[in-house]
Amino acid sequence: MSDCIFCKIVADEIPSRKVYEDEKVLAFEDLNPHVASHTLIIPKKHYSDIADGIPDDEMGYLFNTVAKVAKIKGIDKSGFRIQVNTGADAQQSVFHVHIHVLGGEPMNIGSPKREK
Repeated sequence: MSDCIFCKIVADEIPSRKVYEDEKVLAFEDLNPHVASHTLIIPKKHYSDIADGIPDDEMGYLFNTVAKVAKIKGIDKSGFRIQVNTGADAQQSVFHVHIHVLGGEPMNIGSPKREK
């Protein structure tokens, strides 16, 4: 997609701080990290979001890259969180599938409970 920032990163039109790359995926540091270690993993092929119908083998490959990235970042033993936002209501801000790999510091178990 010509206007997708992540597609431009894959094409090396926009620089990134690469963590891992192979023929199918690219992992790079988030420009606005939420914790000490915040890496994004994206498929090189464009899919808008998880609901876009990504083939099982490509989805599995993408998620299997998480362990590689966690090890590279040194958070594989201490623990890490993965997050995938799908759609505007879930705060997806770049509409190219991406996995957030978060770690390097203790995190809350989850979001605060909402009052009913």
